[in-house]
Amino acid sequence: MPSARLGRNGGLSSGMFQIQCDITQPGVALPHVWEQCVGSGHATLALRSDYQAQLARCHAELGMRCVRFHGLLCDDMGTLVCERNEFVHSFVNADRIWDFLLSIGMRPFVELSFMPSALSSGAATVFHYRGNITQPKDPALWAVLIQLLGQHCVDRYGAAEVREWFFEVWNEPNLQTFWLGSRDDYFELYHWTAEALKRADDGIRVGGPATASNGWIEPFLDYCETNHVPVDFVSTHHYPTDAFGKPGDDTIAQLAASTRSVLRDRARRTHERARGYPLYYTEWNTSSNPFDPMHDEPYAAPVIVKTMLEATGLVHGYSYWTFSDIFEENYFPWSPFHGGFGLLNLYGVAKPSYRAFELLHALGTTLVQARTDKHPTVDAWVVRRTGGLTVMLTNHALPRHPIETERVHVSLTGARAPLTAAVARIDAEHANAKARWCALGEPSYPSAAQVDAMHEASAVIPELQPWAYANGTIELECTLPPHAVAAITIDLEHDDGALRQNIG
Repeated sequence: MPSARLGRNGGLSSGMFQIQCDITQPGVALPHVWEQCVGSGHATLALRSDYQAQLARCHAELGMRCVRFHGLLCDDMGTLVCERNEFVHSFVNADRIWDFLLSIGMRPFVELSFMPSALSSGAATVFHYRGNITQPKDPALWAVLIQLLGQHCVDRYGAAEVREWFFEVWNEPNLQTFWLGSRDDYFELYHWTAEALKRADDGIRVGGPATASNGWIEPFLDYCETNHVPVDFVSTHHYPTDAFGKPGDDTIAQLAASTRSVLRDRARRTHERARGYPLYYTEWNTSSNPFDPMHDEPYAAPVIVKTMLEATGLVHGYSYWTFSDIFEENYFPWSPFHGGFGLLNLYGVAKPSYRAFELLHALGTTLVQARTDKHPTVDAWVVRRTGGLTVMLTNHALPRHPIETERVHVSLTGARAPLTAAVARIDAEHANAKARWCALGEPSYPSAAQVDAMHEASAVIPELQPWAYANGTIELECTLPPHAVAAITIDLEHDDGALRQNIG
């Protein structure tokens, strides 16, 4: 790509957001914690070919390594049923899913839920597919099921492989929507489960409490430590809509009452409370509403980039909920853009949220400290990689908070001359498939040609980024519209050894 150059004598406009970075600094590690896992709705969906195709794409293009879903133990999976007063165990459907995951280079993040009817103490259920949310009528029988499941995994896939998996006990037991028992009842369930898995193989990783809103962390660890219960990691969930606004508020009102960087602040506190155990957020999204229009819009992209980069050093895994709109907690949707949680819509069209993870995946693994102005909506990060670096910019505000188009000036010192510079954008005018769908008349059941048009509109197409270079300093400027991401990727000129000397 030929370089485009920024004039050196044009001067800077007043009000321009300033970023300065010495790229020769040592920097800190930037593990791609957002690639550790991605969420999915319901176990049986993983038997669908379109689901499998979309998940394979997320692994190939976004680097996602594990997938987590509800309902592995639900009756529709056939894992345990009662036939003629006899328990019948079948791991066939589970094996079909796990075989597929391993075939594409992924692994399961196993959520052990919900209660098989044959073991349940009641009839209360959740979701369209009726996951049973009651305690086991006999926890010893539950433990038998879990040990058989763990032993089957080890026998089929080998202990070395299964020790790379994660086993998480239940889903959000601090909400009565998902668990009718008390906190102590959940701790007892966890106790039975963890010991059963360790009997199958002591190297299996098990954790919890899988709570909503960062709940129960200290009492869970107190219980495990006091009772010598195995725990290998801490897991929990949070959303920026959690506990904001007033009862009955809609999503916009909840987000408007939230605070900027709230997930970073809560992750920091939870990290401190986790007592050194690896911390995994096994659910998060830009809101907890499964029909939030902003999930489909450019708004989501800067939230994702900002949240993931602000998590550096705080978490081991950060699992977005979910990778696909192939999802059926309330009912199976039909509209291509209905505000679903997914990164991909029903037709496999990439939303701005998907493209945000695509830009994150392309980043290097060293975060270099940058000096910036304080700004109410603009954030910036400089990330180094072999052969160059990326300046990641976001312009984001919560709903009903002011936001405008902003101009940014970047100064990178200690650099060799750029070979190329390009900017990839996500905003109202770039990588916005929903806008194309609206222009097509919002068809509920689009034709193949209309789907192709949406795919075309969803693409991120890098453009030339003008730059100037003198005396070891790269300077460039960029404009950020509201709710935007801009990733400026710079390939640096180098000779043998010079790159290592200059950028580590």
